[in-house]
Amino acid sequence: MRLLLVEDDVLLSGRLRGELEQAGFAVDIADNGVDAEFMGGSEPYDVVVLDLGLPGRSGLDVLRHWREAGRLLPVLILTARDAWYEKVDGFKAGADDYLGKPFHTAELVARLQALLRRGVARPHGPLRVAGLELNEDAQTARVLATGEMLELTGVEFRLLRYLMRHPGQVLSKTRLAEHVYDFDTERDSNVLEVYVNRLRRKFGHALITTRRGQGYVFGADPI
Repeated sequence: MRLLLVEDDVLLSGRLRGELEQAGFAVDIADNGVDAEFMGGSEPYDVVVLDLGLPGRSGLDVLRHWREAGRLLPVLILTARDAWYEKVDGFKAGADDYLGKPFHTAELVARLQALLRRGVARPHGPLRVAGLELNEDAQTARVLATGEMLELTGVEFRLLRYLMRHPGQVLSKTRLAEHVYDFDTERDSNVLEVYVNRLRRKFGHALITTRRGQGYVFGADPI
């Protein structure tokens, strides 16, 4: 999953980036409201962590502008402000969740995972699709028929998670790359194909089918 972290505290954003990447997110950072609004409006992020006290443009204004433009991506507000009316303002502007500073990264990750589950209307608990169960905390996958547990690299995990969240859909290489890699990573379609083949070797070639000239389909006939 690709995440936009909007935070002007360099030390905090640097620490969070590393911890969120370890949790399986491809992370881009914006340190001011103007850049954040542009990036969130032009890149296909799966979720946003948005600070309110930003230079250039407030986080609330950024969020309002996204919503006015029809951008429905899930947004978790992250702020040191704890007044109840400021939380109300945030939800009225279109926030999906709210987390006050200081906080534990484990809680942030849990809230982000809950937002992502809500976005595809899936029940609480591990993601189970096409005979696989994904453990998002350990970044492993279990074959339900045999109980075999397989470890995943960072890219394998992000790719498999995105595929499992969109079963039966034709997913182009461009779309997959946009959600698996961060902004600074070179998005080579040949490299992406290598990771698709790695997943096939681990879980069976029939699990991910190729639609020539269109992309890949995970786990079911395309819808």
